[in-house]
Amino acid sequence: MTPAPTTPLADALERGPLVLDGGLSNQLAAQGCDLSDALWSARLLADDPGQIEQAHAAYVRAGAQVLITSSYQATFEGFARRGLGRAEAAALLRRSVELARGAAERAAPGKEIRVAASVGPYGAFLADGSEYRGRYGLSVAELERFHRPRIETLVEAAPDVLALETVPDVDEAEALLRAVEGCGVPVWLSYSAEGECTRAGQPLCEAFALAAGNDQVVAVGVNCCTPADAGPAVRLAAEAARKPVVVYPNSGEQWDAAARSWTGRPAFAPGRVTEWYEAGARLIGGCCRVGPAGIASLARTLSRSPAP
Repeated sequence: MTPAPTTPLADALERGPLVLDGGLSNQLAAQGCDLSDALWSARLLADDPGQIEQAHAAYVRAGAQVLITSSYQATFEGFARRGLGRAEAAALLRRSVELARGAAERAAPGKEIRVAASVGPYGAFLADGSEYRGRYGLSVAELERFHRPRIETLVEAAPDVLALETVPDVDEAEALLRAVEGCGVPVWLSYSAEGECTRAGQPLCEAFALAAGNDQVVAVGVNCCTPADAGPAVRLAAEAARKPVVVYPNSGEQWDAAARSWTGRPAFAPGRVTEWYEAGARLIGGCCRVGPAGIASLARTLSRSPAP
């Protein structure tokens, strides 16, 4: 299997931007997968892992240089609800990293493709849209205890970076940063935002500042926000954290948790990436409803960007 890239991610980001992949769930749906389950795409880790590898490969062919694993909604507690023991659940978490590595090897042999192990928020486990609200009523210590076991398991599979993503509030960000401390793997911290606030209503400038001075955090930013909100957030992140910025907005459509469907019209315009790049973004891609075609266009735009 292709080994992990030898260039540290922090060093790579100093040289220029890296293209992230797009939404894994929408690509799986395009492949005909049924995702109407509380485990969402994580169900396929057990039921049809080949579909996950195929989806990753589609993004590699589109130009993605970083693949985000299918572990966003994968937790020990979630798998336990399906009758899976801890050993089996741990194997599935590790498999999420292995599938991304395998896809990179087969779709682009010899090319440096990085794997980001997704660590979704507590709200993703609840599967009720809570990641767009936060404020679960749990303490920072309780959230840390929830996140630590799966972080430790994902680290065992040797990802290149941990993606602490779609984080809705500062309390959970603090818990995640505590949980990853000392694990030996760099992380990026990415909030779910609306306007210039976290989904829980805290100022983004304060949320981003939480990562300032933390050398384990190689990038900070936003994901699963609207494309219109991405630009201002990139500028705030660069100013508050003084780090490279990660940004991967959704299509601009809205998720209806009750109906489990998307509403509205897509507004993802790959041409916006020039603005994001100039403001400090170095990890740039798409989230929900942004597919391989959007990532291919984004990659072409970034390839024309001047060196920083």
